[in-house]
Amino acid sequence: MDPGLPLTALSPPPRADDGHETLLEFPDNRLLIGLCGEFDRNLAQIEHATGVHVVRRGNRLAVVGEAAARGQAAAVLGALYARLESGRTVDAGEIDAVLRRGPAAGEAGAGPGQLDMFGADRLEIRTRRKPVEPRTPAQRAYVEALYAHELSFGIGPAGTGKTYLAVAVGVSLFAAGKVDRIVLSRPAVEAGERLGFLPGDMRDKVDPYMQPLFDALNDFLPAKSLPKLIEDRRIEIAPLAFMRGRTLAGAFVVLDEAQNATAMQMKMFLTRLGEGSRMVVTGDRTQVDLPRGTASGLAEAERILADVPGVSFSYFTHRDVVRHPLVARVIAAYERDDARPR
Repeated sequence: MDPGLPLTALSPPPRADDGHETLLEFPDNRLLIGLCGEFDRNLAQIEHATGVHVVRRGNRLAVVGEAAARGQAAAVLGALYARLESGRTVDAGEIDAVLRRGPAAGEAGAGPGQLDMFGADRLEIRTRRKPVEPRTPAQRAYVEALYAHELSFGIGPAGTGKTYLAVAVGVSLFAAGKVDRIVLSRPAVEAGERLGFLPGDMRDKVDPYMQPLFDALNDFLPAKSLPKLIEDRRIEIAPLAFMRGRTLAGAFVVLDEAQNATAMQMKMFLTRLGEGSRMVVTGDRTQVDLPRGTASGLAEAERILADVPGVSFSYFTHRDVVRHPLVARVIAAYERDDARPR
């Protein structure tokens, strides 16, 4: 068989009165191994989500089940195989994204110059360690806004990639020489607990609050270069309180967990923007850890800056969660509860 042939179905589209099997053929056995996953775990994930049974027969997959479920599973398998053909990988998060949003989710539109485009349907952020790809339409619009605006807000629940994508864009601009440094900041606010006085010097006290930002950087930069960049202050990770009095020129600046910034802190941070810099503010309005009665600076900034030219707001919901699928269901349950009349 010609290895360049596309995925083909050996049977016509199933109808309700057809048999209970749809047979799919995949030309490249090597890609088929990636599609199935280690110990066929990818197939098991698709089976569990769609209620079908997938049987491997050489370079063919037989999808067994009801007609509608077979059609959904076949479309998902085809989309994932096309992803492998284009040189990308398939993992549990990508499978979940395709299952929840459909095979064509996030495939429309085009990105700006810093995005690596492969055809009309592919968008990647190039970092020093690995390429990063938005998985949902909201994520794609957010990434485009990060490149197009000097001040961007990403607002939505946990696990939607707000900070992760912002740091990826920052690393890509830094690697391309578009900015001279990266500055990542967070309010040092405890999440509903009283931790008391932490031992050690200032860095020892601050690092636990900043760890999620270190985690993101470690995904995009070689392990050996990150300490050197931090030592040279080309990458800075600091609490929000340390931003006062600074002018951040030529920098890509990210404020994470901005819902825990007070109104005064938010104004202070936003006015740090200097020449040649870009600023990103991310937060989740449902997880405010400020003392009772203290207004969130994120909510105030959203209200005040809504109509200011050059400022973009990107919003996410539980449908954009790219962590464990159960996280999306947990967030959706909380959203339903919040919507109920009290």
